Amino acid sequence: MFDIHPATPDDAGEIFTLQRAAYVDEAQACGDPFILPLTEGLARIEKLLADADAVVLKAVVGHRLVGAVRAGVTETTGVVGRLVVAPDMRRRGIAGDLLTRVEDDLRERRPELTALTLFTGAQSPRNQRLYRTLGYAETHRERVAEHLVMVHMRKELDRVVAGSA
Repeated sequence: MFDIHPATPDDAGEIFTLQRAAYVDEAQACGDPFILPLTEGLARIEKLLADADAVVLKAVVGHRLVGAVRAGVTETTGVVGRLVVAPDMRRRGIAGDLLTRVEDDLRERRPELTALTLFTGAQSPRNQRLYRTLGYAETHRERVAEHLVMVHMRKELDRVVAGSA
């Protein structure tokens, strides 16, 4: 069993390490060891965790950080990124629960949100399947390098009307 909590600046080192471990197979699948999640520095993660506007969640088992996700907002759209789970802890519902929780947290903070967006590699059908299961639909594909295509996905959010039951 795992628990989900807001990440704190003290979690930066563990999130940095987890992110690197989690994206190795993605880098291998696309043949590029320099994908952004593997080149992002610790200082950037520390800065993100210090930003009060960012939503960063962690999944823990005991004292071990086994998953994380981050999100921000642009106008009325939540932007989800860096959903990671420790390789030995995958296929236990951690990613789905993190994604659901970050959506709930974003909606609570920003009830005017109309959609959530994210992207994943075209060579990651398992990720795409998870996102579709949780209500995301592919909007377009973007070739960011000769060997790398990103699949952009979007989830429309139901508007919550004040006073409705």
